[in-house]
Amino acid sequence: MRWERTQSFKSDYKRLSERDRDLSKTAVAEFNDACDAYVVGHAPWPARLRVKSVEGAPGVFEMTWSFSGPDGRATWEWVTVTDGTGRHPAVRWRRVGDHRIFQSP
Repeated sequence: MRWERTQSFKSDYKRLSERDRDLSKTAVAEFNDACDAYVVGHAPWPARLRVKSVEGAPGVFEMTWSFSGPDGRATWEWVTVTDGTGRHPAVRWRRVGDHRIFQSP
């Protein structure tokens, strides 16, 4: 899956502890595989990642990989990117961290 990151995501990521970064990388690897399957055949999202729409933020979704110890979440949206081979679906990562990211998803 192609992806891009907002400046907010990059700033949030820098503030994560090393442990939180490792946990998010593991979740994102699983998420990327699920995105590929979703785009090809609208396969369901893995229940463990708790992918759903963010309430009050049309077009923005959340992925939650941990509710406790540490609370791990990220927000994202579908976008289209264009390169030399054409137009492709992609994920724009918006925010990463704990529940506080929903103040400005």
